[in-house]
Amino acid sequence: MRTETAPAHGLFRGFSAFLWTEVLVQAHENLAMATSMVVQGVLLVFVWILDPGLIGVALVGAILFSMFTMGQRVLNEAAYIRIDHRATDLYLAGPLSPEGYFLGMSTGILVVYLTPVVLLGILAVVVVHFSLGVGLLLLGLCAAVWLFAASIGYVFSTFFRDNRAIWGYAAIFFNVFGVLPPVFYPFDKFPEALRPVVLLMPPSAAAAIVQHALGATAISSGQLLLAAVGLSVETLGLFAFAVYWSRRTVRGN
Repeated sequence: MRTETAPAHGLFRGFSAFLWTEVLVQAHENLAMATSMVVQGVLLVFVWILDPGLIGVALVGAILFSMFTMGQRVLNEAAYIRIDHRATDLYLAGPLSPEGYFLGMSTGILVVYLTPVVLLGILAVVVVHFSLGVGLLLLGLCAAVWLFAASIGYVFSTFFRDNRAIWGYAAIFFNVFGVLPPVFYPFDKFPEALRPVVLLMPPSAAAAIVQHALGATAISSGQLLLAAVGLSVETLGLFAFAVYWSRRTVRGN
């Protein structure tokens, strides 16, 4: 008598297949890749003109901001597939799981858009000369910011019914939360009364942690703990919610 068991990789089945499908799609978006660094480039030029001594902080911030704005790419792509192509149900008619679809799409976008981020990283290494430990810390924080952004981007994509509405709202959300807080500039230059708030925003929390590791900003141990715990809890919590939300909504949209 044989007992049926669940597939070994049932939770994210189809992940790798959709990842490479998305890589092939995104690799042809040359204009989008070229414009993905416009905001970072403009802000880096402003920092270089206004205070060249902060260019190292700004470069690290540009890396984290780039990882954060990948969530906007996920939002746009998920909504485009669902609204314009109406292909979501087609994809999920096969063995592709909803969470495999969400994470495969997000990772495929990451693979393609990682190239300009790597170039920023090389420039940051040349300018900042940070240690291996700080470099590994930055990699871990980049991963956390990306996972948070991809999760929130996917969840937000299910709220739209018109692609034209997405461009404006998505650009405002990701730029406001990635530029106004102390990501491109030192944490200690932000108004003191509002510092706990920005330490609960993943891009600025990650930036504050790296700035502290580089000795580029003044941050207390309590603030550092708030940033680290907040980033960890928000990232893991939102990722878990995105997996749940993908199962609940993706087939019905």
